[in-house]
Amino acid sequence: MGVKKRLLPGIPLIESPLFDAEVAQAELTTDEHEIAVALNRNGYAVIDFPDTELDARITRIRERLTAQFVETGLSSDGVVYGVGRIQDAWIKDPDVKAIATNRQILDLLERLYGRAAFPFQTLNFRVGTQQPLHTDAVHFSSIPHRFMCGVWVALEDISPESGPLQLVPGSHNWPMVDNATAGRRGFGVSSESAQLPYQEIWDAMVAAKGASIKTFEARKGQALIWCANLLHGGSPQIDPGMSRWSQVTHYFFDDCVYYTPAFSDEYLGRLQLRNLVNIVDGMPKPNSYLGEAVTQSPARAPRKSPTLMGRLRRWMQG
Repeated sequence: MGVKKRLLPGIPLIESPLFDAEVAQAELTTDEHEIAVALNRNGYAVIDFPDTELDARITRIRERLTAQFVETGLSSDGVVYGVGRIQDAWIKDPDVKAIATNRQILDLLERLYGRAAFPFQTLNFRVGTQQPLHTDAVHFSSIPHRFMCGVWVALEDISPESGPLQLVPGSHNWPMVDNATAGRRGFGVSSESAQLPYQEIWDAMVAAKGASIKTFEARKGQALIWCANLLHGGSPQIDPGMSRWSQVTHYFFDDCVYYTPAFSDEYLGRLQLRNLVNIVDGMPKPNSYLGEAVTQSPARAPRKSPTLMGRLRRWMQG
């Protein structure tokens, strides 16, 4: 007997209001079912990263990237260097790419969300971010909503003094904050931060709900899957000399429109669409909706930051 067709295919399985009935119909192992329940209830799940070569990869990543954290800006190879973080190191580091494209993770995400997943961005950190609580949904979102997630991997044992991750369990179920709810326009508006305009709102929601904040002191090799709207951040780095090596990969799912809500006015038809590359094969990943291609709006506002496709193109052209 085949799996019953989902009534709400435009909502990820793990976020469905029909979760209990749908997960019972899904072909999940016992472990996968536990992960699905954790994501549905809490907005995140902890797993051991499924890679027998992970220790060796971690050693090589740390050896190769250590000296590069002193750089800042966009390099000729398409990698973006910042203070304490490197974006899209997968372009030139095979181990970063291997973690991002791990087949078991991709298969797991497909079963949890009901659509095929693809990685589109990596971030490597040497130290804790100390970021305020925020959701990824203002940076990158999808239509249908919530078809995005992050997978964070600890590349060393994380000490309480190093600034471990902070999470707000259950916050993925809170309303998604966007420009419409915040009463602001975003399309074509420059901002020093995509998330700064919403910070006061998130902080107020946490306070109003009396929400608990959980600190994740991961051990090396543990991974955390989090939902698109989960509030998370970095706790204070008590010991400034301590590292917190980690890698996060962000994933979208097939047949969606991919865009940046912080710089969009959805209800005016003005979307800051993303021009993505599937890290698995290095090919462009087009925006689509129910199988129909979605092209860039003629009213698209220019953005100063180059797209990943543009960075790759310049790199290949020398």
